[in-house]
Amino acid sequence: MASGFLQSSLGEVWMARILHGGGEGSLDRLLPSVSTGLSPRKRTTSQCKSEPPLLRTSKRTIYTAGRPPWYNEHGTQSKEAFVIGLCGGSASGKTTVARKIIEALDVPWVVLLSMDSFYKVLSPEEQTLAASNDYNFDHPDAFDFDLLTHTLRKLKQGKSVKIPVYDFTTHGRQKEWKTVYGASVIIFEGIMAFADKALLQLLDMKIFVDTDSDIRLVRRLRRDISERGRDIEGVIKQYNKFVKPAFEQYIEPTMRLADIVVPRGGGNMVAIDLIVQHVHSQLEERELSVRAALASAHQAQPLPQTLSVLESTPQVRGMHTIIRNKETSRDEFIFYSKRLMRLLIERALSFLPSQVHVVQTPQGEDYEGRTFHGKRITGVSILRAGETMEPALRAVCKDVRIGKILIQTNQDTGEPELHYLRLPKDISEDHVILMDCTVSTGAAAMMAVRVLLDHDVQEDKILLVSLLMAEMGVHSVAYAFPQVKIITTAVDKKVNDLFHIIPGIGNFGDRYFGTDAPPDWSDEEMDEPSY
Repeated sequence: MASGFLQSSLGEVWMARILHGGGEGSLDRLLPSVSTGLSPRKRTTSQCKSEPPLLRTSKRTIYTAGRPPWYNEHGTQSKEAFVIGLCGGSASGKTTVARKIIEALDVPWVVLLSMDSFYKVLSPEEQTLAASNDYNFDHPDAFDFDLLTHTLRKLKQGKSVKIPVYDFTTHGRQKEWKTVYGASVIIFEGIMAFADKALLQLLDMKIFVDTDSDIRLVRRLRRDISERGRDIEGVIKQYNKFVKPAFEQYIEPTMRLADIVVPRGGGNMVAIDLIVQHVHSQLEERELSVRAALASAHQAQPLPQTLSVLESTPQVRGMHTIIRNKETSRDEFIFYSKRLMRLLIERALSFLPSQVHVVQTPQGEDYEGRTFHGKRITGVSILRAGETMEPALRAVCKDVRIGKILIQTNQDTGEPELHYLRLPKDISEDHVILMDCTVSTGAAAMMAVRVLLDHDVQEDKILLVSLLMAEMGVHSVAYAFPQVKIITTAVDKKVNDLFHIIPGIGNFGDRYFGTDAPPDWSDEEMDEPSY
């Protein structure tokens, strides 16, 4: 999650029921929290929204309204984000309308994308003009429509995107861009929101905010004088020279393209209620049921070639005997689970690419060995049980980077939901070891793989490692993602109606952390992590 979108701990942004993470690559997605007061509008930045319910631990805030599957049982994108385009003149109240819609929608994972983030970088000559209020920021040529269209298309497709941070003091882009991911609804607002044909094709609903020109001028005077330190003469000069003519030439004519015209802006609650009702109906039509589809697919098929099962030596089988035994104490369970994890991680590392590397021994002789052939190795754990495998990875892979994904089962729908992720920067260049202790239907593992793919990790660079898997889970992951390598210590044949692996191991997280499992626990259910 990153600042600059509607998100809570990262600036002034609204967050989409997510986590306020800190540090490198912290939930690269979600935006700062904004107050709902109608104080004078600041220059809008791209943002995201969220409101409680949430859980707080000593280290993290976890939103309990997760993102449901946005892909089908084949692992492919099947549900695009619903995009609302908001157009209107400068200071017409577009951002206020966007906030009102976000509040009334009350759905998780809403992103506000502002055109203000996509102003072009000015040349020295253009910066001189801007300093004297002689540069036209209200002309279509002032915006980078190519970058804007590319970004909105990727975000609509469920991909992770980077948003430029525009500095209105220097009229340039800051070095650090913001990362946004995970939109169910995108609200895209800007004065030229309807000015580009390619952009229009991405909009599912087009709204024009129609506000009296005198009111817009008063708002602009108040904003530019109080918030930007400009004098009244300069503001009026810029308004008469650029803002008013641009509205009449480029903005007002696009009103005819709108599906809905909202007079009086954010105060028109009748229009906002109608908009919200339509969006809710569209979201309901796009709901998916992934776990049920997985449970009925891939029956009686041979195990895939991408699966590697640790050899069932007497040692491995003996450790399984201990950890599967319901009478085993917690200390014994942890000890032998850790032994298996170490073997499992070592096995997984053997599938990473390597190349010949010659070194010289202390005796002065050459030794032809091998070394890792790749940029980096990153471990990503599926919370909470997958986190128990991190020490084994760190023990054998020096300086490995670690990411985390929290996926929980929705008790009403039975579907997995994404609640939180924290991925290292530039993970797209890495080989990723995805860790979860048990995989039954494969629903949570599939969601985690989909998240990595949405962050441009290459499918053939993902290794899914799990202590115990059911055949159903193996087939689900392999069918959806045939290039993902799957490594486990054992595969059990059955999953019962409650999605428990049979004969299984019980609820791994509860046995490891010493917590009590709920009566309707699932092998893939992710509870609140224990920290």
